[in-house]
Amino acid sequence: MKKIAYLFFVLVTASQALFAAVNFNVKDFGAKGNGETLDTEAINKAIEAAAKQGGGTVYFPAGTYLSYSIRLKSNISLYIDQGATILAATPTGDVGYDAPETGAGNKFQDFGHSHWHNSLIWGENLENISILGPGTIFGKGLTREGPHRAPIGNKAIALKLCKNVILKDFTILYGGHFGILATGVDNFTIDNLKMDTNRDGMDIDCCRNVRISNCTINSPWDDAICLKSSYALGYARATENVTITNCQVTGYDRGTFINGTYQRNEAKLVPDKEGPTGRIKFGTESNGGFKNITISNCVFEFCRGLALETVDGGLLEDITITNITMRDIVNSPIFLRLGGRMRGPEGVPVGKLRRVIISNLMVYNADSHFSSLISGIPGHDIEDVKLNNIRIYYRPIDSAESKIQKIVPEHEKAYPEPEKFGVLPAYGFFIRHARNFEMNNVEVSFLGKETRPAFILDDVKNIEMRNVEAQKAPGAPLFQLKNVENFSISDSKSTKDRALKTVKEKSF
Repeated sequence: MKKIAYLFFVLVTASQALFAAVNFNVKDFGAKGNGETLDTEAINKAIEAAAKQGGGTVYFPAGTYLSYSIRLKSNISLYIDQGATILAATPTGDVGYDAPETGAGNKFQDFGHSHWHNSLIWGENLENISILGPGTIFGKGLTREGPHRAPIGNKAIALKLCKNVILKDFTILYGGHFGILATGVDNFTIDNLKMDTNRDGMDIDCCRNVRISNCTINSPWDDAICLKSSYALGYARATENVTITNCQVTGYDRGTFINGTYQRNEAKLVPDKEGPTGRIKFGTESNGGFKNITISNCVFEFCRGLALETVDGGLLEDITITNITMRDIVNSPIFLRLGGRMRGPEGVPVGKLRRVIISNLMVYNADSHFSSLISGIPGHDIEDVKLNNIRIYYRPIDSAESKIQKIVPEHEKAYPEPEKFGVLPAYGFFIRHARNFEMNNVEVSFLGKETRPAFILDDVKNIEMRNVEAQKAPGAPLFQLKNVENFSISDSKSTKDRALKTVKEKSF
């Protein structure tokens, strides 16, 4: 028994020594964790010590760690334990966050996308890094605004040109302009994060091989999960090979997701005037494009709908989206936009939006002012889109009836947002400048007063509809077709089967 006890003692001592060798407790480097004393120097000392030993875990036990910029290094994990909070300090005078470094030197994206060092936690040209644990990152001292000078910080986490990155299990409260800005990050896993933030939740920009799962993001003032492909690296780079699954996006009043009250500013429900945002979006920055992306099993509530946009010359292609539910949506449930804003180097042609499948979408109480909007621009069609198993209930039009657009502006070079197009003349789907479309088992209806057609197709070629149903508004047709070629509809109770070769203008 003595030998066994001695062996046990040796094993425990060895394991404790091993733990101490690879784990660097920030308190051992002078951090107070009292929420009042600045712990920036202690935290960065712990990171540097771990890096000198080849890597390890920098450990935050329970406490509140007031800090300015925390500088990550390769082979480092930050572990924020239960009860631990990294608190962004408020700058005083010339003391604060690291200065914004020299960016890409162009004006093709806004200030926030062009700088990373002016953040609470940042890393550049690193590999094998992670931020883990059930604790909290509270960006109290960060700004949600755009351009600024040192020593102000505006991002909770910013990563540039990193690889093999894991973000897992923690909470971000008030993340500033960006809760997470990741640019040129490859082999990137984001799992089980909770975010209740000032503006964008996570911006995944020019990244490859990304897995986002089990995240809940409340972002009433900007996008929740936003894929981008800007020119911030100084060259075009696609965001590609991305999965987004089992996530929830909302636009509750800021802070009320984390405190569990889920409050809403109901006055912002109709119509969308920069009201709650939330949502999953591709764009607006779209120089490099988006390729090979799948979204599944996600919930939208009290926010904007799904937005796929390419307006700066990139390709948006090979996208599948399935098993989505939405409630109380403040603009288009589906917004597909190919535009010609072209904020990038001269001579780049308009991009393409093609090969998209959206299926198993259930939407209740969506704002019908904007319907579902799918629009290219003259001479540049959205191509090869399939919409399957979709059910949308729209709110009544009511007071905006007199504002219905008779001619919907093209807005070729404008910022892509459904609200920019005004109240659309269709309540269900407005499809323009598109080709090779299929709609299967799609149904739209309204929950109150309605005066408009369900579907308007304008400059559409090769569209096939099967089992497409729509509630008919009094005195309005179900379909309006203008400059349509090769249209067919079959197996619909709402209207008889018909196949039309060429249509200049027709309603039925």
